[in-house]
Amino acid sequence: MAPDSTAALEVRELGYRIGGAEIVSDLSLQVRQGELLGVIGPNGAGKTTLFNLMSGLARPSSGSIFLDGHEVTGLPPYKRAELGLGRTFQTSALFGALSVYENVRLAAQANLGGSLKFWHLPRRSDEAGALASSALSEVGLAELAGRPAASLSHGDKRKLELAILIASGARIMMLDEPMAGVNRADMPMLSELIAALRAKGNTVVMVEHHMPVVLGLADRVAVIHQGRLLACDDPAKVMENRTVQDAYVGEPL
Repeated sequence: MAPDSTAALEVRELGYRIGGAEIVSDLSLQVRQGELLGVIGPNGAGKTTLFNLMSGLARPSSGSIFLDGHEVTGLPPYKRAELGLGRTFQTSALFGALSVYENVRLAAQANLGGSLKFWHLPRRSDEAGALASSALSEVGLAELAGRPAASLSHGDKRKLELAILIASGARIMMLDEPMAGVNRADMPMLSELIAALRAKGNTVVMVEHHMPVVLGLADRVAVIHQGRLLACDDPAKVMENRTVQDAYVGEPL
């Protein structure tokens, strides 16, 4: 069967084994162009492994992965990034000693095909600099541009990661627990930023444990359990699914 050309991201019969342990098993999932798909499941269900397979950090034992209808199963992460796939991680992956601006500018330079040299003083007047400044303004970090990235709060680090995705030119954005470590008071603002990214036409796939965030943002919710796709539907139907309730929390959600 040919891949769905209308899907931004598709995995088909995906499997991943380590020794005798089956971490992901026969998992097929389509992410539609321009939708926000929430991915939920118990700890150890295989959600981050699925993200690693989709982004190229891990190689599947079986199955196929497609971006915009083109197979990318064997492509490394940087090649997938060139095709428009970007991701964040549970733990912030930033250059802590560099400024907020410099972190985003590096992503902009890579997007524009420029050099990634650290030792050249960045100029805010060039194209990469303008793109970096625009991305920082979009996430509300313009006033913190000169601060070291390591000095940011958890919430602002998450905003910085979103700015990096914007500057990198990612069209398909994979967010791995964007609310992890974030103060509850900062969650509404982050949720608004994520919703705005989707509203601009980006495709967003988000693993998240905070159910109000998932239910408030997602067009559909995929439930992963023991490495398998248990359900994928609109949020209300998924929450009413008795099988999901039993597997995920053991009681109605």
